[in-house]
Amino acid sequence: MLVQSKQKIYTLDEYRELEETAEFRNEYRDGEIVQMTGGSINHSRIIRNLSRVLGNLLEGQPYELFHNDLRLWIPRYRRGTYPDVMVIEGEPIFNDARSDEILNPVLIVEVLSKSTKNFDQEDKFRFYRSIPEFREYILVNQSEFLVAQYIKNESNQWLFQEYEGEAATVSFAAMGVQMSMNEIYNKVVFETDETELHQ
Repeated sequence: MLVQSKQKIYTLDEYRELEETAEFRNEYRDGEIVQMTGGSINHSRIIRNLSRVLGNLLEGQPYELFHNDLRLWIPRYRRGTYPDVMVIEGEPIFNDARSDEILNPVLIVEVLSKSTKNFDQEDKFRFYRSIPEFREYILVNQSEFLVAQYIKNESNQWLFQEYEGEAATVSFAAMGVQMSMNEIYNKVVFETDETELHQ
């Protein structure tokens, strides 16, 4: 008979202490510590492009962009996660007066991978929606020119918009700026069915 061992439950302080010296980033999921998987070169390129171009577009405006080395804390679900890109309006609000956990992004961007796509589109989006300031969610497909966008309107309803194809331009509604698909996907090389077979 197989006996399943009980998984250790970590307090938030234990997680924070472990995370300060961890070689790899880990998410905190209400007592569970989950190691984050490494990203592909396309994933890294898209984050770099978004950080550089979007960061420049926001220069001189009351926004600040952070990428995936700053932790977001989601109080309602007791989750600590590292979004690929976050934008904050005004000053960051820190959790427990810590400088490594913020609470108030207006925009979150996730670059989708095969292993995280469903979680990012469903559960993670549900967790993010509990953040009062949060009003725009962008999901970037790293395998083709395809961007999904969710915008919260004044009635607190989430509206869906999709951008497809190389000629499209993505409007970041929360900040009133735009990026072309070519800017988002600069230097990204899409895999073909043939290259996927040889991996």
